[in-house]
Amino acid sequence: MTLHHPNSDMDQRDLLDHYERIMEISLELNATFDLMSLLRKIVSAAKELIHTEAASIMLVDEATGQLRFTIASNIKPHEMENIVIPMEGSVAGWIVTHGEPRVINNIEIEPQHFEGVDKEIHFQTRNMLGVPMRTHEKVIGVLQAVNKHNDARFNDDDIMTARTLASQAGIAIENARLFQQSDFISEMVHELRTPLLALRASTTLLQRDDLPDEKRVDIVVRMRSETDRLIDMTSEFLDVARLESGRETLKAIDFDLIDLLVECADVVKPQAADKDVTLRVTEEQFYASADRGKIKQVILNLLTNAIKYNREGGEIFLEVEPMSEDDYEHPFVQISVRDTGYGISEEHQKNMFQKFYRVPALSDVARGTGLGLAICKHIVEAHGGRIRLKSKLDVGSTFMFTIPQSETD
Repeated sequence: MTLHHPNSDMDQRDLLDHYERIMEISLELNATFDLMSLLRKIVSAAKELIHTEAASIMLVDEATGQLRFTIASNIKPHEMENIVIPMEGSVAGWIVTHGEPRVINNIEIEPQHFEGVDKEIHFQTRNMLGVPMRTHEKVIGVLQAVNKHNDARFNDDDIMTARTLASQAGIAIENARLFQQSDFISEMVHELRTPLLALRASTTLLQRDDLPDEKRVDIVVRMRSETDRLIDMTSEFLDVARLESGRETLKAIDFDLIDLLVECADVVKPQAADKDVTLRVTEEQFYASADRGKIKQVILNLLTNAIKYNREGGEIFLEVEPMSEDDYEHPFVQISVRDTGYGISEEHQKNMFQKFYRVPALSDVARGTGLGLAICKHIVEAHGGRIRLKSKLDVGSTFMFTIPQSETD
């Protein structure tokens, strides 16, 4: 491969700015343990600093050994699920196997180019630069930049930039994985202790001969409640663990979003009726392209919360609207769940999507595991979307999230 001399495309000032930006990004990478946020920063940095049309990260699945896209600027999240890059017969596979970078300035004459990706996403790769992503022990994936702007050739500066980003990213990804595992386990043990201690105390009381029958009934009811809570917690622990590890795969299909909203509203109607809460579902027709089961899980979680933290006789509005194309590279729709409940103060809003977080002021209103919104966030971001909250005390809250819109809509 023929490369330009270092710094040939940059004057000294541009080069200094370039290095400063790399250092800035390196600090950002090491300042977050949120894996998907981390990967988005890497891909964005690669596009920006190498001046390419697209960038992506492929990681080796530790369970299967397969090489799969984890994030890409030019591929929709649900499209990634259908793509497996072969270790043999692909440039990325060669990079993982040999642990060396590859530069291909003319993809048409490269025999190892795997055309399956371009066919799957209707994209034309003209040239590419790929570098291995390493931990201390092994290659864990590939950072790839595709289609240099103005059909320029990749040079030594580009390789240096990509290798620096990949080196920082490899260690940061490994640190994020280790942090998530240790942090999650300690939090899980802490959360499990409360219901387990309550159950132990209850069994001790039940052994007393002088315990009145009505008190015995109360204790059994409480034990049933704590047991149900444990079952919910362990199920949600497993959900979080799968989502954070990246082992959970999306099964994307095109579906009628309004049908799903009505379906979810029907599920929670008995719960809403108990508090005399009225559900109102939009009639605007939209089609989504996503994992229907996972999106149903998100909507049901948000609806359940909206009922729990609503007032007697309150209302809940389920609404959908298209998102501006300026905000996303592909068409997205936004689903909103708006309630007329107690609302959440600004100081607590920023923590709402953290694992195990519960608003202290609302702890007496309803109990929960504190994992539901964290799960919602993982599911939405796995689709390439975003979830956010707007709320005002004594007025109500609106949870909004975006998912890909079907192109057949």
